[in-house]
Amino acid sequence: MTRRFAVPDAFPEDAGSDLPTARAVPHPVPSSSGTRRAVTCAPLALKELAGAPLFADVPLDAAFDLLSGCPVRSLEPGETLIEAGTLGHEVFIVLSGKCAVRVGALESDEVSSVGPGETVGELALVDNGARSAHVVAAEPTRVVVLTPMVFWSLIYSSHEIAVNLLSILSTRLRGNNETISEGRRLAQLYRRHASVDALTGLHNRRWLEEMLPRQARRSAMQNEPLSVLMIDIDHFKRFNDNYGHAAGDFVLFAVAQVLKERLRPTDLLARYGGEELTALLPRTDLAGAHVAAERLRRAVAFTPLIMHDGVELPEVTISIGCAELHRGDAPADFISRADTALYRAKRQGRNRVES
Repeated sequence: MTRRFAVPDAFPEDAGSDLPTARAVPHPVPSSSGTRRAVTCAPLALKELAGAPLFADVPLDAAFDLLSGCPVRSLEPGETLIEAGTLGHEVFIVLSGKCAVRVGALESDEVSSVGPGETVGELALVDNGARSAHVVAAEPTRVVVLTPMVFWSLIYSSHEIAVNLLSILSTRLRGNNETISEGRRLAQLYRRHASVDALTGLHNRRWLEEMLPRQARRSAMQNEPLSVLMIDIDHFKRFNDNYGHAAGDFVLFAVAQVLKERLRPTDLLARYGGEELTALLPRTDLAGAHVAAERLRRAVAFTPLIMHDGVELPEVTISIGCAELHRGDAPADFISRADTALYRAKRQGRNRVES
């Protein structure tokens, strides 16, 4: 004997509502503007719901009395079915077509889609909250509208439908978690792109300007010295003109690698701009910075430059200006003194260290 779904005595927020019948009567549904308009019930063929996850392993003929009275709404492409932030407790099952789900602005990019057999709107009904996303028809779409009374009647009358709803919600939650994880991964990637120089793999000037005040405060709090090296590749423009930009890019990368390999793990190296690089040396006074700079200068001068295609380039040299952070220094003053020392090194013949 086929079990018929019964209507329980009361439902959350719905006690006293009238159960929809199979008669074709006007049924209010929300429009895209948030107002409610009447939509005449269209005949619903229960076979259209046969593949819906909500009704998996459920004999639909047992739910005929409830479902046959539900209106079917037709949507044109671009028509809004659900507006984020609004109150509404209807649940929609897509019969045909597709709806786009958008978070934030109505014009934002699609984050997911809802196709035939899938439900949308059940979260606001379950938690009695506002709609969490916009749902817009992506193509001509038909949906069946379940009122709160019908929805809760189905849930309370059928263990299978209740279990199916839990499965739908958990799948959606898992998908949201994956979306959040992917968003965080992309955010980290964007932050890296915003702070890393693509050519050398070093941090860029923006990152340095954010880190310098932090390092200065840390050194002041711990009463430790902090020094900076401003490094410039000698005659780089002439090198570019003579050997081409590909060779110039290779030299920038090679010099950056030489410097990185010979600095301490606690030292901070960045591309300051063009052929100019900057190194922050924590716990290093001016004398120590001068020694470190000489070590870097010699390493670059004696590094053979052989490109990936085997072409050997002439060695390059660097000039370096050193400065130590003074008490009360602004970061700009600190960098300016190192810059002045760098230009002094260049005026005195290049391939040298000045402080």
